[in-house]
Amino acid sequence: MEGSDEAIRASRTVKIIDCVRKQDILAENESREHLRLLSLDPSSKQGDANELTIMELVKSFAAGSISASFSSVLLQPLDLVKTRLQLHRNVERNLVTHMTHIARTETVRGLWRGTAASVVRSVPGVGMYFATIHSLKLATGITHPSPTEALVLGVVSRSFAGTMLLPATVIKTRFESGIYPYRSMAHAARSIYAAEGFRGLYSGLLPTLARDAPYSGLYLFFYTQLKDVAYVHVISPDSDFRDAANFFCGVLAGLTASLVTQPADVLKTKMQSNPSKFPTVRHVVVYIAAHEGVQGYLSGLAPRLLRRTLMSAFAWTFYEKLSQRFLK
Repeated sequence: MEGSDEAIRASRTVKIIDCVRKQDILAENESREHLRLLSLDPSSKQGDANELTIMELVKSFAAGSISASFSSVLLQPLDLVKTRLQLHRNVERNLVTHMTHIARTETVRGLWRGTAASVVRSVPGVGMYFATIHSLKLATGITHPSPTEALVLGVVSRSFAGTMLLPATVIKTRFESGIYPYRSMAHAARSIYAAEGFRGLYSGLLPTLARDAPYSGLYLFFYTQLKDVAYVHVISPDSDFRDAANFFCGVLAGLTASLVTQPADVLKTKMQSNPSKFPTVRHVVVYIAAHEGVQGYLSGLAPRLLRRTLMSAFAWTFYEKLSQRFLK
């Protein structure tokens, strides 16, 4: 009889241990899922998080590039107006009025001047940016970056992408300026190289990095923090309104980062449009202070705020949505 009781107790003990084990596994899976939803990359890897494969980078690059295609074309008129406002002191400062003026004098198509260069710069640039972030996260084992880690990830990734694609940025700026009679991107590249050499294609590097690197670092910093707050106090990570919440967080992060980096954007535009007049950062800083005052450092703020905010929000929202399917 005692043997039978011991067998029953042993059987119950095994069942209890098995039940606890199953609950632990379930809790672990739920914890992993929660981290997946809160991380910058909403899809988690089922293998070694440090394993960096070519396919993962290709998928991350593709997700970032696709996310930038639509917004680059749609928002190009805002970038065009921003450039004109920064270069020409006497133009109409009202955003809508200036866009209407360009449409009347240069046709509606003129509002999309420089779109090809913008796409060449933005699409692979954003793809490269996301691929770099993805590779750094895998290489360092970071799943949910801290504020400092998010800042560093954004700065390093954007600095790399911005430097690699600076010639496209220079060509885009000159197309938008309306000063140069370039017929195509190839014609612009040849003309700049013939007249100024490689230095012309890389003019404005320092202010470009001073604009893009802090912008991306600050954007990623604010974006991740706002998402954490939203997922804790507003909605659950698996809510049907998750994409809308991500977009709203992106808008707020973009506004803040754009305000901080606006002066660097003005310096970049002037140096790239006229490198002979503004060969160094010092020259352009002194010129703006003497001829335009403090307001000159904020020229084109309204269209840039609108474009950068919407573009970043679109890019991150689309990227996270696409990466759920691509990065599995």
